[in-house]
Amino acid sequence: MKTVTAITQQKDPKRCNIFLDGEFFCGLPLETVMKCRIKVGMTIDSEELEKIQLDSELLAATDKAMSYLTGSVKTEKQVRDYLRGKGYTPLVVGHVVEKLKGYSLIDDAEYARRYVETYSGKKGARLMLMELKTKGVSAEIAERAVDAVDDQTEAAYRIAVKYTKGKTPDREGLQKLYRYLLSKGFSYDEARAAADRLGSSDDGF
Repeated sequence: MKTVTAITQQKDPKRCNIFLDGEFFCGLPLETVMKCRIKVGMTIDSEELEKIQLDSELLAATDKAMSYLTGSVKTEKQVRDYLRGKGYTPLVVGHVVEKLKGYSLIDDAEYARRYVETYSGKKGARLMLMELKTKGVSAEIAERAVDAVDDQTEAAYRIAVKYTKGKTPDREGLQKLYRYLLSKGFSYDEARAAADRLGSSDDGF
């Protein structure tokens, strides 16, 4: 059992923050707090409080998640983080996420596919892989999406042309180009191929 140590008002006067043992636990509608007679000093089981939030806010949490997803695809981690930031407990977040996954509104594989489709001409495989993992996509899904990309030598070359335009064609400039292409996630072979091709063309060095 835990003790309710504080109940504070949110920016929305119809909602409250509930603190258990001095730590923020969740947000609840004021109506629910009053209906369930939750008050400072009372002892309550955290699982019971989670159930109270689930019963009273599942629909609202789902609506918030739907609004968050409007306009762009999000990863499961991004949706979970968003809902937790809104004060929903892991129980509510889990229910909402599973519901949205059931409707294919959350699909990490589709997110990874679209991400790679958008950035494969701007970033190398290593960088895309790292960024997908940072966004919460599993290593297996991220690697499968990145592996589907064709050879990126052409993409590296286009970026090299843009980067070197107007720069001095010397050894130092070539080294900076290598470092730049590597920082964009391209492999050593892709960076070297792009630089070699650039040196034998009229596009740059």
